[in-house]
Amino acid sequence: MTWIDMTIIIIYFAVLVVVGILGTIKAKTSEMYILAGRNLGVFMLFGCLTAVFLGGSSTIGSAQLGYESGFSGVWFVFSMGLGITLFGLLLLKKVTGYQLMTISELLGKLFGIESKLIGAVIAAIYTLMVSVTQVIAIGALLSAIFDWNLTFSMLIGGGVVFFYTILGGMWSVSMTDIIQFSIMTAGIFLIMLPISLSKAGGFGELTAQLPSSYFDFSAIGFKQIIQYLVTFTLGMMVGQDIWQRYFTAKSLNTARIGGVLVGIYSLLYSMAMILIGMCALIILPNIADTQNVFTSMAFATLPSGLLGIVFAAVAAAIMSTASGTLLASSTLISKDILKDHFFKNISDRQFLLLSRVTTFIVGMIAIVVALWIQELLVAIDVAYALLAGSIFVPILLGLFWKRATAKAAFWSILISALVILGGLAIEGLSSSNPILYGIVVNIVVMIVVSITDRSNKNRGQDNVKIEISR
Repeated sequence: MTWIDMTIIIIYFAVLVVVGILGTIKAKTSEMYILAGRNLGVFMLFGCLTAVFLGGSSTIGSAQLGYESGFSGVWFVFSMGLGITLFGLLLLKKVTGYQLMTISELLGKLFGIESKLIGAVIAAIYTLMVSVTQVIAIGALLSAIFDWNLTFSMLIGGGVVFFYTILGGMWSVSMTDIIQFSIMTAGIFLIMLPISLSKAGGFGELTAQLPSSYFDFSAIGFKQIIQYLVTFTLGMMVGQDIWQRYFTAKSLNTARIGGVLVGIYSLLYSMAMILIGMCALIILPNIADTQNVFTSMAFATLPSGLLGIVFAAVAAAIMSTASGTLLASSTLISKDILKDHFFKNISDRQFLLLSRVTTFIVGMIAIVVALWIQELLVAIDVAYALLAGSIFVPILLGLFWKRATAKAAFWSILISALVILGGLAIEGLSSSNPILYGIVVNIVVMIVVSITDRSNKNRGQDNVKIEISR
């Protein structure tokens, strides 16, 4: 790294801080703070949706999979983009009729306050843990760039992200997401990918030197592909961070178009990162720790100046996910836990203050947890498993099966969550089976309890579906 590269990254961070300060001027109401006024167009929504899920694990992890497995690693990121697209096409119209801010709010409208509360807790834990992993990732990146120790790097990187998120909420996050999306796209597609292919001798050289399995999209195995689809596709379909971005769209059609574009972009982005990893296998065949594939490749191939832009692109990917998940977690806590149960009669101005304070506290917790676990990035898999395995089925059946009851939803969420956590404890955090156990238990409990619970009186009093104009 030269002074030019470091200057580029410092300027980038300074711009994010300025956007955060401007956000305090724009975010004057709770709806502006949480949903950016529900007024984003197609490009803004597309950029924000893309930025929130393409984080450190998506970028660095995909390059690692390309180095280890080739094209079959594309399923990791594509399954996430697929979940976002499917939600927009299949569930969004049904969901938007309820005029929501949070996913647990829907559980409350369908099944009552108990399901809303437990749903808020699980979804808040999921988004918090994703934020934690991103703080670890940005800390590792800054540590490599500036040669700082990891603790200091996490404090600086996490501090910048949480600063602009706390001040401006979704308005600041949306503005920074567009900046970050643009830098990500330019850094990966216009700089890193073409230079990597050039240094490796072109695509023809890849086909000549790499094993044929590297060009087989099923090489990682059917079981691993199913794990990605179940864990990440279903997880994205019930992720508060994703729903919250969708709710910022100015219309249903805008949201659906943006969601389809995200699916297409996720495939292209994943392919780009996979190819970079495959090029690295030719240029740097003896990388000991394959998690360092992307950074090693960048140092080995990029000239001064371009190196700073590409590392800014990686930082953008990480920070956009961190800010989105932080705001999602604080929204769930401030709206569906604190406001509903402890501050029921506060004004909108007071709720805005409560949201900012909650975001600050959640941000501090995320940094503390990140400093504590440091290298336990498997936490993101646990978070996705818990979310998809316990919440997806009740929401799906609540929307499309009239006999689903409040009692069934509450117990299915609680029991499946315990089954998933127990399965992870017994089989190990890397096991893909617990999420399947959770989904099966979820379905069985929902159906059996709903059928045996003859009276629907336990369903929430506000279980009145707001029909969408056709």
